[in-house]
Amino acid sequence: FDKHYTITQRHFFSHQVDMNNAVEPEPVYAAVFGCIMVFGLPLNAVSLWILLRRHSLKSPNVVFMVNLAISDLLLAISLPMRVYFYATGTWPLGPSVCILTTEIYRKNISCSSILITFISVDRLLAVVYPLRSCHLRTSSNAWKAVALVWLFVLVVTIPHSVSFSRALNNCTVPVCFDYHHCWTPYKPAWVYFYVVFVFILLAVNIVCTTLVSWTLRSHLTDSAKASNKVNVMLIFVMNLVMFTVCFIPLYVGLLTSKGTAIRPLVCLATMNCCLDPLLYYFSLDNFWKKKEDVDPAIRTE
Repeated sequence: FDKHYTITQRHFFSHQVDMNNAVEPEPVYAAVFGCIMVFGLPLNAVSLWILLRRHSLKSPNVVFMVNLAISDLLLAISLPMRVYFYATGTWPLGPSVCILTTEIYRKNISCSSILITFISVDRLLAVVYPLRSCHLRTSSNAWKAVALVWLFVLVVTIPHSVSFSRALNNCTVPVCFDYHHCWTPYKPAWVYFYVVFVFILLAVNIVCTTLVSWTLRSHLTDSAKASNKVNVMLIFVMNLVMFTVCFIPLYVGLLTSKGTAIRPLVCLATMNCCLDPLLYYFSLDNFWKKKEDVDPAIRTE
């Protein structure tokens, strides 16, 4: 027993020493994440303020966007830790903070992909089935859907955190965000689950885009102004860009890439927090106007 305790204690202390040593800094990635933080933090903070102050939470579209802005803001707040790690090659905050900041990043990708899909489905119902979907497109249903999203990402945090903690225990070098050499040779089960899941969400977005595009073209004279149609299609274009540029490459890379090859894909995925504010602008024609200045008919869209 004493011998086993001594070995375990020696491993623990050597792990702590390793975690406080330095690795090779990566100034390029520090600069990339720094730029994303510089743009993402104020953009999402201002967007969230405008959504809460100038738009009604009775609109399901606004409910989804508020939660998307919160998710992006949490990601932007966690980026200084990534910048510090890549700039200095050190991680002095311990494994617990490392797991927390990594899970914030993972939860942002999960929340963003699901909420963007909800926005697409909501716009589909508003454009293609405006009358039949009135009882579905309510703020209470939107809040229930959002609650399920946050519950889902919190539940899947458990296996993520467990596998990540095991990976850190296998590390012999001081890493937090670059822990590729700490994993076991096989891929964790959650990687395969998320690859399938994100492709399902992409398929939903493609179907929504197709149906809305067909409806706007076939009912050209019955629809709203041409500028509004352009805005509607820009919403779906932005959603598809988010999936094809930010989400899909990352999850495919998790299956096919090894080592540091995943870093550029992580950078691309992180950029979604800077692109989402464009989605709010195109989704809400009166984004900058106050609640009392917006036509009630438009406000309930």
